[in-house]
Amino acid sequence: MYSFGKSDVGKIRRRNEDCFKITESDEWVSALVCDGMGGVRGGDIASELAVCVYTDTLFKEIGKSGEDLSGQIIKNAMITAATEANTAVVQRALSDEGLKGMGTTLVAAFVWRNKAFVINVGDSRLYRLYKGCLQQVTKDHSFVQYLLDSGKITEEEAANHPNRNVITRALGIEKEVTVDFFMVDDFDSLLLCSDGLINYVTEDDISNTINTETGIKNKVKSLITAAKDGGGGDNITVVLLMKEGK
Repeated sequence: MYSFGKSDVGKIRRRNEDCFKITESDEWVSALVCDGMGGVRGGDIASELAVCVYTDTLFKEIGKSGEDLSGQIIKNAMITAATEANTAVVQRALSDEGLKGMGTTLVAAFVWRNKAFVINVGDSRLYRLYKGCLQQVTKDHSFVQYLLDSGKITEEEAANHPNRNVITRALGIEKEVTVDFFMVDDFDSLLLCSDGLINYVTEDDISNTINTETGIKNKVKSLITAAKDGGGGDNITVVLLMKEGK
């Protein structure tokens, strides 16, 4: 498995509130992206804290299995890790008045034996690319997604909706958090990203870049450049996992 990630502050924001991490072993790859929010300095603290706690908890839970790792153990470990990350962000916000209201999205993947285990909270996304076709795996926890599901707006209206950045679920907002879980059996590549990519680059252009650009680093860098060329109004984080390093 080939992996590469990059985060950029974008063209408007002064502070990068996104955070990501990729960890590899001989048997698996773990990756996650968090997009922080809240307060003057809360977003970057929330996202970094969530990444650290999630990663530490995940590896601790995985390590308990020894050589008996299984799909169920991985799923449970990922959900436990996200739950612990939520608790950590909640407690940190309660301990500092200046951090009140901070939170973060989280999207994570764990690839093992050619299967991808995926969780998400918020509107950071994971896509799979399979046989040249890009498909969104996760589902946004956002006000716009709610309107779409209710049939109150169209896909075209959603793309330019004034409240498209309003999320309905995040780590750090409530003491308990609901985590969505997905399994991906067939894929050539996995893309994890914050909405700083999605809001400024169409899915067709994302697909075209991954399919045509040479080299995993160039693919990631080109996606970030495209988001900045498209406006760059938010922090941009892109993580790409590929079975082949073309």
